[in-house]
Amino acid sequence: MGEAHYLEHEVHGWAARDSSGVLSPFKFSRRATGPRDVTFQILYCGICHSDLHQIRNEWQTSKYPMVPGHELVGIVTEVGPEVRQHKVGDHVGVGCMVGSCQNCDSCEKGAEQYCEHVTWTYNDIDHDGKPTYGGFSALMVCDERFVLQIPKSLPLDAAALLLCAGITVYSPLRYFGINEAGKSLGVVGLGGLGHMAVKFGKAFGMNVTVISTSPSKEEEARLILNADNFLVSKNDQQMKKAVKTLDYIIDTVSAKHELEPLLSLLKVNGKLVLVGGPEEPLQLNPFAILFGRKTVAGSTIGGIKETQDMLDFCGVHNLISTIETIPFEYVNKAMDRLAKSDVKYRFVIDVANTL
Repeated sequence: MGEAHYLEHEVHGWAARDSSGVLSPFKFSRRATGPRDVTFQILYCGICHSDLHQIRNEWQTSKYPMVPGHELVGIVTEVGPEVRQHKVGDHVGVGCMVGSCQNCDSCEKGAEQYCEHVTWTYNDIDHDGKPTYGGFSALMVCDERFVLQIPKSLPLDAAALLLCAGITVYSPLRYFGINEAGKSLGVVGLGGLGHMAVKFGKAFGMNVTVISTSPSKEEEARLILNADNFLVSKNDQQMKKAVKTLDYIIDTVSAKHELEPLLSLLKVNGKLVLVGGPEEPLQLNPFAILFGRKTVAGSTIGGIKETQDMLDFCGVHNLISTIETIPFEYVNKAMDRLAKSDVKYRFVIDVANTL
């Protein structure tokens, strides 16, 4: 075990200073390594679409300066004397959360993401009263309860995205029982979330259908991700032919879209789970779910134990995200490309080699 570090850590990172969202070099301090803290060098950090929303204050909750990034992975350099789950040299990661109350119903059920006092990895206030800063930086200090072990069989760069994109789809698939071999799963949208849903569905032994507005994505869905079927949602003939053929659907789309055509694809007792966050409300005709006893549900990220279970599952099945690795100097261009959905399927910053 390493000894606690009693001096604050001076850290280099990149931050947005205002709602323009432009990121530039930024120096700040992280707390000294406490008794239950794990400190690790950040090697890679993913870029999530929520990072784009946050740096540009599109959710009207942003505080500046802001160091974004909640898909950070690296190698442990120091642990506090009371740490038992991690040691120096471990491959670890931190996702969207760095703290919660630990006492509420959600925390006791391992669903810390729904705690009313959850502490987010950035753009939040930590237990010491200081701002939280994310993974667009060289070093992280975090309570060991929110530090995850990354299987050493997984490459760290491609494993980073599992901490948000991966768990966002894995959690509802597991929770709602959408993991039965031989059952049929529809995946709406083929982006960062959607491509991981396809990979998990195939790993569970399910028959996977990708549902997209873009006919051009059929080749990659079938040949690269091994999807069994592909539906163009704007093709009425294809959609009518597929009515009542799916047991489950996971909807990853964050733009406004119609739910009733998707619900028509479900069999009796089918489930539609929303994990995307459209800015405008979606409309739903009750009769679309009354006739067929269908379920419409929602989910966001996952608890710590659930996330660790997912990482272990990915280690066994060699599941990783499909990424484009970039240097820090490219991060503002990457944000502009992300706004145009010009990435397959996620950007990852090579922190250690380019900061």
